Amino acid sequence: MAYRNRFADKILAQRLAGSGAVLIEGAKGCGKTETATQIAKSVVRFDADEQVKMMMDIDPKLILPGNVPRLFDEWQEYPQIWNYVRREIDERKQKGQFILTGSATPDDTVKRHSGVGRFSTMKMRPMSLYERGWSTGEVSLTSLINGDTPASTPVAFELNDFAQKITLGGWPGLINASAEDGLQFAIDYITLVANTDISNVSGKQRDPYKVMRLLQSMARNISTEVTLTALSKDASGSDNTVNDETIADYLHALERLMIVENLPAWNTHIRSSDTLRKSSKRHFVDPSLAVGALGLSVDKLTADLNYFGLLFESLAIRDLRIYAEATGGKVYHYRDSRDLEIDAIVEYPDGTYGAFEIKLGIGAVDAAAANLIKFANKIDTNKTKAPATLTVITGNGFAHRRADGVCVVPLGALIC
Repeated sequence: MAYRNRFADKILAQRLAGSGAVLIEGAKGCGKTETATQIAKSVVRFDADEQVKMMMDIDPKLILPGNVPRLFDEWQEYPQIWNYVRREIDERKQKGQFILTGSATPDDTVKRHSGVGRFSTMKMRPMSLYERGWSTGEVSLTSLINGDTPASTPVAFELNDFAQKITLGGWPGLINASAEDGLQFAIDYITLVANTDISNVSGKQRDPYKVMRLLQSMARNISTEVTLTALSKDASGSDNTVNDETIADYLHALERLMIVENLPAWNTHIRSSDTLRKSSKRHFVDPSLAVGALGLSVDKLTADLNYFGLLFESLAIRDLRIYAEATGGKVYHYRDSRDLEIDAIVEYPDGTYGAFEIKLGIGAVDAAAANLIKFANKIDTNKTKAPATLTVITGNGFAHRRADGVCVVPLGALIC
């Protein structure tokens, strides 16, 4: 299967040009190795090469020589290589020497000296709709932030078709797969996490049954600010055996595996006396994992439109993260003490930001637009910039600017 270009390709090339080494982090199966091998001139597979253990036992410096950029795939299997790479960069005093890819962050007990000035870290996620070939790319996030009026051809929306897209997710290995294949992939992925991966990354045995119940609770509560206590109660079941401390421990391990990626709350200045909430929203790195955790078929997805809407929100957040980070931005959510909530805030280093509401159907656009205007009126523009764009992301329709100034953009027309 031919390689599909990723936004990460350009980011990786830029990072290599400015750093001695680039660390690519991301969940298993998101395409890190394939992207890295497009530019790497030599490869060491730490999880598959039988010679690696022998060389690491004798002298880790034996692994360093090779054509550059030299890729160390799944480097966390031997985290001590970090310090050897760091020293080698200091000695060579050249850019673009190494690429390290990993699907789990090393244990906190592993001592790693600072990589400041030597390493650049980039995050990879599964493919966006555009990278997958499911977005026309007629409206760029950058153009919205620049205040341009969006325009696109109409994006059709068939509930069954979109359910299949969510089930398949952005996994590069499922490019030509069916929705049934996608569901089985997600089920197998989640099962492996519960039975094996979480214990491996933790360094101690975890109860697969309890882990699976937590993953299912996370899936049921996707795109919400569900609390640790609520997750604990939901995951405990009738035997009531999972406490808050255990849930927090499990969540930390899932974050290290990079399959859970919460959406942090945005901090800004508002005019009113309302206070800003600080809770993160719960998300998987790809909403297909929620489908797999619950074992939902396409028919079951389309039968529950409320839950489908939460999955659509998570899908849009995934894509906004990919598009924003390709242009230097970060994604947050907003909620204040009066429960005014904005699904996504995309912010850039210079303080420029845009506010986005995410609605599955165009019938909810009016209410979403009113919410965005209410939010904009709360911002204290003496201390914070006014939002560069107020945009409703929808499942269908066409891109345009409304008379009230709020933009409407279907997710299937968006690009970075």
